[in-house]
Amino acid sequence: MKRLNIDWRKWLLVSLDLCIAAYLFMAFTSWNKPAKEVPLCTKVVINIADENENGFLNSEEVKTLLQKASMYPLSKKLDDVNTRVIEDKLRCMPFVNTAQCYTTQEGHVCITITQRTPIVRVKSFNGEDYYIDDNGGVMPNSQYTSDMIIVTGRVSKFYACRYISLLAQTLMQDELWKNQIEQINVLPDKTIELVPRVGDHIINIGALPTASDARNRKLLVEEFVKKQMHRLELFYRLGLVHAGWNKYDYINLEFMNQIVCRRRGEQQ
Repeated sequence: MKRLNIDWRKWLLVSLDLCIAAYLFMAFTSWNKPAKEVPLCTKVVINIADENENGFLNSEEVKTLLQKASMYPLSKKLDDVNTRVIEDKLRCMPFVNTAQCYTTQEGHVCITITQRTPIVRVKSFNGEDYYIDDNGGVMPNSQYTSDMIIVTGRVSKFYACRYISLLAQTLMQDELWKNQIEQINVLPDKTIELVPRVGDHIINIGALPTASDARNRKLLVEEFVKKQMHRLELFYRLGLVHAGWNKYDYINLEFMNQIVCRRRGEQQ
């Protein structure tokens, strides 16, 4: 049998040339194809949770904010829409709690926002006017109107955030006091006065307990307020029901073993 002599070097060079030729053919073919059209944003959907209840934000305000920052995505290429940057921008708004932004295959940019929840409005002796949210944070004054507790008197932002917010949250946990208490007044010595909706009187519950640790402070204030309001509820049920709601103009719960009341018309 005759033995075949193969020039492997020549064969490898030919194979390499063929591979290069195939690569170049595929490359030129793909380069000559028309570029795929990048989809545009055809619709912006803005959803604000509790918009009708809280009322701090509306869709038009969010749209205006993004337009001023040149970040409103409508008619822009979806590849150019940076959803993370939009989220960060929205989170900087004073009434925004959370913000989420994403795109869809239909060319929509969807924005979902949750609002911060105010629990009291503070109108301090020094002219400050602001809200405190349910996390103890300060919210600026706005055109928002709601039937919430008003805080007056000698109250600083420090005290409002760390103590009055806990007082208000504890009151709002009880349906009776949530509907009955309309004002909290802080005296210079930090004594707390409550003004009810029903009954022409003022309630003194004493000064709130203090603590440097946030968790301990929360427990102490909640326990104190619940105990004082339980005493007041018993007095309402067993005392005022029989004596009449307008017999006293001042009810003092400051002393643990007694309730001191001032008859209407008596001198202080």
